[in-house]
Amino acid sequence: MTANIDLFNMKGVYKHFGGINVLENIDFYLKKGEIVALVGDNGAGKSTLIKILCGLHQKDAGEIKFEGKLINWSSPKYSRDAGVEVVYQDLALQELLSVTRNFFLCKEIRKKGIQGFFRIIDLKTMDGMCNNALEQLGIHVKSVKSFVELLSGGERQSIAIARSLYYGKKVLILDEPTAALSVKETRIVLELTKLAASKGLGVIVISHNIRQVHSIADRVVVLFRGKMVFNEMKDNVSEEEVTNIILTGSRN
Repeated sequence: MTANIDLFNMKGVYKHFGGINVLENIDFYLKKGEIVALVGDNGAGKSTLIKILCGLHQKDAGEIKFEGKLINWSSPKYSRDAGVEVVYQDLALQELLSVTRNFFLCKEIRKKGIQGFFRIIDLKTMDGMCNNALEQLGIHVKSVKSFVELLSGGERQSIAIARSLYYGKKVLILDEPTAALSVKETRIVLELTKLAASKGLGVIVISHNIRQVHSIADRVVVLFRGKMVFNEMKDNVSEEEVTNIILTGSRN
C-alpha cells in the first residue's frame, strides 16, 4: 500500500428490494493504494455494494463519503467523472469498436477536417498513443486497429485496466476479472491489478477464486447474506478460513 487515504467510506449503509434486505448496516472503506478482496457466496450482496459505490443503485440509509466528502451519486456518470472505473467480466469494452476506439472512448483526439470547418477523429495519432501506452504496460495485442470482439478475455481485461491507469483513475473495481481466463492470461491480469495499486489506485476485486484474490489482496472483506461478517488484513487469515467464513458466516 502506498498511502493511508480513504477513498470510499461507507457508514451504516442499507439497501432493500421490496421487503428483502440486500445490504444491512454495511461499514466499508477503501484506501488509496490498497487491494481489497470483496468475497461472498452468490446473493451475499457483493454486486449491490459496488453498484451503490458507482451510482448505479442508491442506498436506502446510511452515508457514503468519497475522498472525505459526502456523496449521493445518482448515476455512474458521476462516479466516472470522479475517477471510479468499474470493469465487469463481459461488459468492459465495446465489442464492435477497435482497441484504440475503446481506449479513447468519449476522449477522442480530433483534428481539423475539410477547410478547417469540421473536426474529425485523428485515428492515426490515437493508434500510436494507444500502442505506446499498452507496450509500456507489457500488454501485447495483434493490432490496436483490431475489433475488440476478436480479442481474448484476458486481452479485454488487460486493456480495460490499462485504460484506467492511463487516465489516472482513483478507484478500480474488478468484477470476476479472471473468470474463464487461461493460466497465462490470469497471471497478466493479476499483475496489472497489483500495478494499479502500486500507482496509488484503490482496487476492489470481486472473485469466487479465493486462492487468486488472497494472493494479491491487502485486505479481505466477506459478505454473508447482506451483512459484513469479516474485514481484516489478508495476512491475518488463511485461504481455508476465508472459504469457511463465506460458507458459514463465521470464523469459528
